[in-house]
Amino acid sequence: MSIAGIKGMNDILPGEVETWQFLEKTAREVFRTYGFSEIRVPVVEKTELFCRSIGETTDIVEKEMYSFEDRSGNSISLRPEGTAPVMRALVQHKLYNLDSINKLYYSGPMFRYERPQKGRYRQFHQLGAEVVGVDDPKVDAQVLAMLDQFFQEAGIADVELQINSLGCPECRPAYRDLLVAYLEVRLESLCDDCKRRYRTNPLRALDCKSTGCKAATAEAPSVLAHLCCGCDTHFGKVRGYLDGMNIPYAVNDRMVRGLDYYTKTTFEMVTTRLGSQNAVAAGGRYDGLVKQIGGPALSGIGFAMGLERLALLKGDEAVVRDRPEIFLAGLGEAASDRSFLLMQELQRQGLRAEMDFEGRSLKSQMRRADKLGARYVLILGEDELSRGGAELRDMDAATQEDVQLDQLLSVMIERCGLVRRDKA
Repeated sequence: MSIAGIKGMNDILPGEVETWQFLEKTAREVFRTYGFSEIRVPVVEKTELFCRSIGETTDIVEKEMYSFEDRSGNSISLRPEGTAPVMRALVQHKLYNLDSINKLYYSGPMFRYERPQKGRYRQFHQLGAEVVGVDDPKVDAQVLAMLDQFFQEAGIADVELQINSLGCPECRPAYRDLLVAYLEVRLESLCDDCKRRYRTNPLRALDCKSTGCKAATAEAPSVLAHLCCGCDTHFGKVRGYLDGMNIPYAVNDRMVRGLDYYTKTTFEMVTTRLGSQNAVAAGGRYDGLVKQIGGPALSGIGFAMGLERLALLKGDEAVVRDRPEIFLAGLGEAASDRSFLLMQELQRQGLRAEMDFEGRSLKSQMRRADKLGARYVLILGEDELSRGGAELRDMDAATQEDVQLDQLLSVMIERCGLVRRDKA
């Protein structure tokens, strides 16, 4: 009886993983350009971290976290998102003492127990970036510019930047009370989740996907009309900087975040190509989070991108799979043995080389070389061995030439534009 993988936790197979590698490489290059350094944090954290940061009334904490007791009786959880663990690491290691501004990026798997669907799984992968230590709207705009540049560099079109402001602890409570009062007289139209949490997390009703909630909140008061002077000015400056950089965006006053720690600027990159799962990147400002988990009162802003959704948008045209520079077709045991030694010599110099290990016919080996997409094929038989040379075929140019075996390495290094490692 075979054992299948766990539902919602997918394998990323050859032919797919190249797209992921392309996206990860592109992100790292763009993030480094903007001065970000990589941080790697554990996939398991104390459950308390997520309850304090994300919020106990959020769907993630209430329904979706993989939480359990370890052998010491401590409650631990697989991380459902990346910002809280990164902030925990920043506080624990006092990174803010090393530099007043910390620019960090991360990547890796996250875990939420929810219904698997297109682009949304129980183990999913995120690329994220965080800036901690400054409350300047220029930083908000720079983060959004970096996100915009990533999508351009990755060649992903058909996405729209949407922005909003959720206010701050000074102005959000009054708006929250106003929204609770608005929802209270429309409870019968709300879905069960929004009925249950309309007092503890009323903003979530604004982006609920149920038909009843959409209709009930159609005329709900706008958060943007109830910002304090500071938040309104901050948001206006962010929009002004985006205009100055010619970065297109749309203001969406119904966009909220599912995590309690967000304040002021919030944003999403959305698409119409993935059905209901339209957000491929999302984030915002979280000025109270660092203090909330035991650190100093430091401002912060960041975002995360879902790799599964990015890969769906990028599709198969992202990158060509690696092809061997050379395939060595050895005919007979002696030729096969020499091919093996030649292959190892080539590989040590950084050339991707393949060969046949099954003693198949030349025709079969050529089919294999063609399937792998090898640029060159070296044909080596008994006659070639005896004269110390072999036939080297250029599969792209459909040409061939004789090469001396003791010169093969130098020829291939020159053809592939490499530098000999033992002479570098």
